[in-house]
Amino acid sequence: MIMDGNGRWAKRRGLPRIAGHRAGITAVREAVEGCGNLGVEFLTLYTFSVENWSRPAAEVRGLMGFLKRTLRKEVEELDRNNVRLRAIGRTGDLPAEVGAELARATACLDKNTGLTLVLALSYGGRAEILDAVKSLGRDIKQGRIEAGRVDADLFRSYLYAGDIPDPDLLIRTSGEVRISNFLLWQIAYSEIWITDVLWPNFRRKHLYEGIAEYQKRERRFGRVSTSEEPGL
Repeated sequence: MIMDGNGRWAKRRGLPRIAGHRAGITAVREAVEGCGNLGVEFLTLYTFSVENWSRPAAEVRGLMGFLKRTLRKEVEELDRNNVRLRAIGRTGDLPAEVGAELARATACLDKNTGLTLVLALSYGGRAEILDAVKSLGRDIKQGRIEAGRVDADLFRSYLYAGDIPDPDLLIRTSGEVRISNFLLWQIAYSEIWITDVLWPNFRRKHLYEGIAEYQKRERRFGRVSTSEEPGL
């Protein structure tokens, strides 16, 4: 999910942007609980991009403080719902206290067996691919990998979390029609559903609407549609 529209939600109410981020936590709960109830195995939330570091310093500080408090506050509820937590991105760039809170929450929820909630933090799709290329290049140079062995599956293992399956569905809120540097490798064949609903107003009914739309689609992965096959 690309959680978009927090700033516009706040602006329409004459509130600071951070108020939109605070309001968005209800939508996060709705998405997590809704996915858990449906038996979804993985939910990845675009939480903070590498580009977001260029926002005004005061807003970034507010976001980092909000993230720290939210991780601490929500971990018990996530545990009750059997949610496992992971993070992808350049998480080493996070402030030390935020990184520590993230590590604590991840460890606390590590034994859970339900939905895996993946937070994309200091994340960018291009950065992920670039970091993977650098790591793979080092291994080839040091003789750990033969260049001739490199294929899509091997390259995937060098991504931030190569064991997480590609998303079947990408949901973006606020009506913006762009990918915003999110999971560029992984969404090659993902279905995309865009809603005009701003993220703080996103609720379980919107999640179900997106999934219902996804269920109507035929995923061909480059193959010919079954409706075009001979005899059909």
